[in-house]
Amino acid sequence: MRFDDTKTAYSLRTDRELYKAYFLFKIFSKQFLVYIGGKLALLVIRLGLPFDSLFRHTVFYQFCAADNQKDSLKKVNSLSKLNVNSYLHYASEGQKTERGMDESLKRVLETLTISKLNDSLPFAVFKSTAFGPVELFEKKTRGEKLIGEDLSAWSRAIERITQCCEFAIKVNVRLLIDAEESWLQDAIDEVALELMQRYNIGKQPIIFNTIQMYRKDRLSYLKKIIHKSKKEGFQIGIKLVRGAYLEKENEKAVKMGYSSPICNSKKATDKNFNAGLDLILSKLNQCELFLGSHNEESTLRVIDWMNKKQIPVNHSRIWFSQLYGMADHISFNLAAAGYQVIKYVPYGPIKEVVPYLIRRAEENTSVKGQTPRELNLIKKELVRRGKLG
Repeated sequence: MRFDDTKTAYSLRTDRELYKAYFLFKIFSKQFLVYIGGKLALLVIRLGLPFDSLFRHTVFYQFCAADNQKDSLKKVNSLSKLNVNSYLHYASEGQKTERGMDESLKRVLETLTISKLNDSLPFAVFKSTAFGPVELFEKKTRGEKLIGEDLSAWSRAIERITQCCEFAIKVNVRLLIDAEESWLQDAIDEVALELMQRYNIGKQPIIFNTIQMYRKDRLSYLKKIIHKSKKEGFQIGIKLVRGAYLEKENEKAVKMGYSSPICNSKKATDKNFNAGLDLILSKLNQCELFLGSHNEESTLRVIDWMNKKQIPVNHSRIWFSQLYGMADHISFNLAAAGYQVIKYVPYGPIKEVVPYLIRRAEENTSVKGQTPRELNLIKKELVRRGKLG
C-alpha cells in the first residue's frame, strides 16, 4: 500500500484550494506564528472585532466543512462518492451553562437523526464535558463525593449522556465518546464503561470510548476492559489515538508537581500505541477498532496484519479515520483500495469553532514530520498539475 498517489489524494481539491492549503501548512511549520496567531484570534473575538472573512477563506475551510449542517452534508456527499464515510460534529466548545449543555445535547441528537438517514454517516460523536460542568468531571476523577447542587448537576450530565446513547441505539448509529485531559478522563472512562456494559450487548458495539495511548497507563486500562468484556459478555468499541493534549498535560504536571502521565518520548508513545493496536486486533471478536491516526506506519501495521490474516479490506470491525483537511493522502488512497475510511467533519459558526481551529494548527506544529509531509505532498500535486515549478 502506498500513500504518495497525490492525484487520488487531492481529487476533491481545486487548484485554488491546494494553493491555500500549501500556504497554511507553510505557516504551521513556524511554531511562533501559530502561537501568535492563536492568541491574536482569541483576542480579536474577545474584543468583538471583525474577522469572519479572513478565517472563512483560510483556516476555516481547510479544517471545517461549513458553518451550517446543510452545506456540511454537501461535503459529506462529495466524500461519499469517493468511498469516504464521515461523522459530523458541531465543533462549538466550552459550554458552561445549563442552556448551553442542553443545546449541545440537541445538536448531537440532530446529528444522530441525520446519520440514521445517510449510510455515509455511520458514526456520531460527543464530548462528555459538553453535557456537564468540567469541574465536576475533575472532582469525580479525584474521587471526591458530590453533594448538593454538584450532585444534581452531575445527574443532569449523566441524563444527557444517557439520552444520547439510547437514541444512538434506537437509530443504530455508532457513538464515539471523545477523550479529554487526564484530570477529567477517569470520570469519563467510568461512565463509558457503564454505557458499554449496558448497551453493547449485541453482536456490534454501539458505544465507543477513546483511548489516548500517549498516556503511560492506557495499555493496562485497555487490557482491563477487554478482560472485563470477555468475563461479562459485552462488546467494546475502541477509538485508538495517540493523544491531543500533550503540552497541556506536561505543563499541568510541572505546575502541580506530579509526574507527567504522558510517555517520555515519541518512541515510547509509538511502542505503547502499537501494543494497544496489536491487542485490539487479536480480540476482534470482542472489539471493534476505530483507528484515529495520521501516522502512515500505524496504518500500514493494520493493513499488513489484515493481509497476513487474509481479512477482507472492508472488514466490518476495522475503521481508518483522519480529520477533515488533513492526511488526505492516507484517507483517499485507502478508500480507493476499498478499506473502511471515515473523516471527522466538523462544522459550526466561525466564531464558535475558533478554539477547535487553533488546536488543529497547534497539532500540525507539534507533531514531528506531519506538516513537512503535508507540504511535500501538496507541492507534488501542484507540480503534477503544472501549477508550480
